[in-house]
Parts: sequence; C-alpha cells; structure tokens
Amino acid sequence: MGMVVVFTGGMSPRRVTSEAPAVSAELFAPVGNEVELCYQTFGDPDGEPLLLVMGLSGPMTWWDQAFCEQLASAGFHVVRYDNRDTGRSSRIAAPARPDQLVKAFATGRANAPYSMSDLAGDAVALLDHLGLPSAHLVGVSMGGMIAQTVAVEHTTRVRSLTSISSTTGRRTVGWQHPSLLPRLIAPRKAGREAYVETSLAMWSLIGSAAYASDPDALRTRAEATFDRGVSASGAVRQMLAILTQDDRTPRLRSLRVPALVIHGTADKMVHVSGGRSTAAAIPGAELLTVDGMGHDLPPELFGTFVEAIARTADRAS
Repeated sequence: MGMVVVFTGGMSPRRVTSEAPAVSAELFAPVGNEVELCYQTFGDPDGEPLLLVMGLSGPMTWWDQAFCEQLASAGFHVVRYDNRDTGRSSRIAAPARPDQLVKAFATGRANAPYSMSDLAGDAVALLDHLGLPSAHLVGVSMGGMIAQTVAVEHTTRVRSLTSISSTTGRRTVGWQHPSLLPRLIAPRKAGREAYVETSLAMWSLIGSAAYASDPDALRTRAEATFDRGVSASGAVRQMLAILTQDDRTPRLRSLRVPALVIHGTADKMVHVSGGRSTAAAIPGAELLTVDGMGHDLPPELFGTFVEAIARTADRAS
C-alpha cells in the first residue's frame, strides 16, 4: 500500500493513498418528516469527512465517480448525495407553480415550497445521520449556495468551504446569460428521449468552451440521470428556492473558516461575478478562476480541483 500522511493542524492527518478507494452501495438517510436522502460514500471512513453538494436538478452521480475517487485517494472520506427532489431522494408533496418562476425572476419574491435554509438543513441532517460533528463542504452551483448557507447558519459543522460556479444570493452578481432564461422557464416534454435531448442542448450552451465534452458521455449521463429519477416539478421547486434566497454577503463576511472559490470565466449559467463576490465576502478566501471553463466540471481539471480542495482543507485547524 502506498500512503503519505499529511498533517492538518490540530485535526487528524489526511492519509493520502494509492489504493483504490472503497465505494459503498447507494444508501438512504431519513432526515425529516417528509425527506429521505439517497447517498453514497467513497474511501476510508477514518478519513477527513467531505460532503459533496450538487446543483439544480443534478443527482449525486453528476459528481463524477473518478473525481470522488481522486478525493478519496487524497485522504478524504467522501459523501455525495441526491438533494431532495432529485435522483432517488424524496419528492416534496407541494405544488410547483411555473407561473411563480416569472415572478421570482423579476422580483426575487414568490411562493416557494422550501428555502435554501431547508436545503442546508438537509445537509446538516445527513451529517447527523452519519455521526459527523463537522465536515469539509464542497458545493457546485446551487450546491455552492447550499454549502454557503450551511456555513453561515451552522458554522460549527463546517471545517472548510469550497464554492464552485456559485454566487452569494445577491441579485446584482452571478446572473444568467439572457439567452438561457427561455430554456430555464420553458415547459419540459415528458419521456426519456426528450429529457436526453433537452439535456444535451443545455450542456452545449453552458459547458466549457475550452474543455469540449464527449457527446457520447453526456448522452450516457443523461440517460442514467433519467433512469435514476427526474422530477420536472422538483426542478421548479429548486429554482424557486434559488430565486428567492437571501443575500448572504453580510453573513459570509463573518465566516472564519478556510474557503476556496472556483469559477470559470466562460460560465453562462452563473456569471463569474458571483464567484468573485463570494471570494471577496469571505475573509481569507482563495479565488481560483479558470479561463474557458463554463458551468460544468471538466475531467481535465479534476486534478487541479482536488489539489485546491486538499490545500484548503489543510488550512483548517
């Protein structure tokens, strides 16, 4: 076994290993009266806990398995999970009114079935289920918003924070490119093939210009996503939570945890101003901007991301 012990201040050392990490089956955690989350783990349970939080309509499998395994090999015990209303986690029994989306886009106010705080509460309840007093949090897009909310509302549960392709909730930063708005609010056709074609069209718009995605891999991922479970009404509920979220900027300024912000300069879904504002708000945050990166996680950058996340975790004490 190849292993390097990396000391991390007052915490247990991360054990970097060349062994293939252990991967759990998909498991389920009851986290509330109407919510059960599907999750999966990678690596040594004695490693530093790291929770991966995915974005809008994205199941946990959008965290590529190779990326999870690289994090586990860097000494983390990695947990990925389906947010409520995605994948194999619970669907919320609340009406999703698409007409509220237009109002929310225009005003930031609408009748939202649940809030960003509720989604953050799910993450904390999952940590409780796993018996983890705290963890390193890594969130992308909406997942970055959730991770930031955990950090400001449940500060003691966060060892370090990595926010990817995300924003603070302030409506003047992190905006979507105007060409995306019709697609975001358009009714979605039912059926597997319609979902796959819609998904391919969207990723062609928001993917990384400098890191071209394999169309066959995108199709395979879209098919697997549909087969694990998708919810058009759930996507509306999540969008309403995003559009009605509070501006976290004042509370981010009070954080005293190591933080990393990663953002692509070619991101059309969340403008890079969202990442820059996040990094500016958190004292001591590191900002890593990536030229040509859009609103995805290119495999060519996995090594860069893992190194930066590990460097941030090593600042925790």
